[in-house]
Amino acid sequence: MARAIWNGKVIAESSKVETVEGSVYFPESSLKREYFRASSTTATCPRKGLARYMSLLIDGQDNPDAAWYYPDPKPMARKIRGYVAFWRGVEIEE
Repeated sequence: MARAIWNGKVIAESSKVETVEGSVYFPESSLKREYFRASSTTATCPRKGLARYMSLLIDGQDNPDAAWYYPDPKPMARKIRGYVAFWRGVEIEE
């Protein structure tokens, strides 16, 4: 069971994850939605497509744009459609 942890809380947990270019992606359904907020930040990856971001808010602490996903990934990354990855201090336990 893989877990994503930030600020002492499990923010996602799943037995099915995908790893792409060193990042571990969790199914959207595994997210603890109460910790996530939408962000207007986007970025473009030439291999995966347009990424959208989400921020974390836990116990009054904000972690802006700590999660990202590809709503319509390019063909090489289609296996991560519906999956979310993390950075900015989010620990991944596999």
